[in-house]
Amino acid sequence: MTAAVSLLHTGYVGDTVASTVAFVRDGDRLIVTDPGMVRDRSLILGPLRALGVEPGDVTDVVFSHHHPDHTLNAALFPAARFHDHWAIYHGDVWEDRDAEGYELSPSVRLIRTPGHTPEDITTLATTADGVVAFTHLWNTATSVGDAYATDLDALHAGRERVIALAALIVPGHGPAFTPDASTPH
Repeated sequence: MTAAVSLLHTGYVGDTVASTVAFVRDGDRLIVTDPGMVRDRSLILGPLRALGVEPGDVTDVVFSHHHPDHTLNAALFPAARFHDHWAIYHGDVWEDRDAEGYELSPSVRLIRTPGHTPEDITTLATTADGVVAFTHLWNTATSVGDAYATDLDALHAGRERVIALAALIVPGHGPAFTPDASTPH
């Protein structure tokens, strides 16, 4: 089985900020990544509905990290389980688990990729075209460093790891890109 991936909103950083929000469908798992800050919630919900998915249909939401620009719109998905670096949250249930290697579905798993924060994780979705990585190891495709990183050495090690795995990278605040020799490590 392979996942299908759609970008719901392409983020940006500058005078204003918005996260890149994505949708992954893997069988009966309907997953949204980083539903954070956007100019208007319709920029998330409109593209989702165009895919035939209502907010209450979303089964899982993954936070790459806990900054508001990546989590602010989580409540749009009332039936979802929420995933971060150390747990799954659903209703009033907090289930401890390590993100490293955790499988959300047959084609979607999480890995730890600290650097921007100590708790950052990356979502890996295996698609027909290869692995897509949803990550905050890069703000955009050309981000050499990270002014807000808590550990630059870990960030660069995480980049090496993701580049070795991914055919496509979806950064925290920009359009998806194909890693190549010019990709900042």
